[in-house]
Amino acid sequence: MWRREVIRFYRQRGRLVGALGTPLVFWILIGSGVGESFRPASAPDDLHYLVYFYPGTILLMLLFTAIFSTISLIEDRREGFLLSVLVSPVSRAGVVLGKILGGATLAFLQGLLFLLLAPLAGISLGLGQVLWMMAVMALIALSLTGLGFVIAWQSESIQGFHAVMNLMLVPMWILSGALFPFSGASSWIQYLMRINPLSYEVSLLWHALHTEVPTLGIRLPSFTASLAVTLLFVLAVFGVSLWLVRRPGLRGLA
Repeated sequence: MWRREVIRFYRQRGRLVGALGTPLVFWILIGSGVGESFRPASAPDDLHYLVYFYPGTILLMLLFTAIFSTISLIEDRREGFLLSVLVSPVSRAGVVLGKILGGATLAFLQGLLFLLLAPLAGISLGLGQVLWMMAVMALIALSLTGLGFVIAWQSESIQGFHAVMNLMLVPMWILSGALFPFSGASSWIQYLMRINPLSYEVSLLWHALHTEVPTLGIRLPSFTASLAVTLLFVLAVFGVSLWLVRRPGLRGLA
């Protein structure tokens, strides 16, 4: 299942370009457009928006690749492949793990390519930071692919999947601190940001990229809290995915 997902994705060049190109265009256009007009009250004057927006763009790239890779679940169900897999001797846990690992691998590799552009944002990375970023991106990729699996398993069509994505996942990304910090937002927006698991994933990326986060003036959850929430998120989406696959009366397979 893992190998099939990787080969299938890279044979479809449109998905590859879309998953990598869209966040890159967002980063360049939005980052350059906002530019030096971005001034959080407590942040240093030389903090350019391209630097601030960089972790959020990595999250967006991981989100796009991980979520879109799970669309194949809907296609497999429609074509009958998923049913043949589920009636085979392969365990249900193996099906879930293979699918999630496949999508997470794709997301991780895409994120790794974007990490090479860090010098263009004025971010210099040492070997330790690169290794930290790789570990953090792998963890985030697992959580987002698991979330995509949960949504795709319950979606009866690709159109329905995209509707849920636009209604739920894009706002989750916007309210993650990717576009604007907690400080300065309305109180009810700050509340939504605090209960959003993607906020802690953006924070985790910040801590991995910038060892001097406290001196940047950007209020973020602590590294420990960010890591704990992200790990819980990974376990939660995997647990829900496994429950959905094991429950009787599999949706869309009748």
